[in-house]
Amino acid sequence: MSDKTLERIEALEAHLTHTEKEIEDMNSVILDQREEITRITRRLDKLMGRVETLEDLAPGPEAHKPPHY
Repeated sequence: MSDKTLERIEALEAHLTHTEKEIEDMNSVILDQREEITRITRRLDKLMGRVETLEDLAPGPEAHKPPHY
């Protein structure tokens, strides 16, 4: 093989190694984000349940008309 071909192969290998590292880093970020989304979703579900409970306990609107009518 010529020197030019070897240089190209080495450049491709270096590029591949760099790309694989970037993919691993991005995968790690995606996994962290998925965990955070799961935590946030659980908290939101819990809060929505509390809001629904409070709405059920809140008094309903008055049946009579206000005095200004």
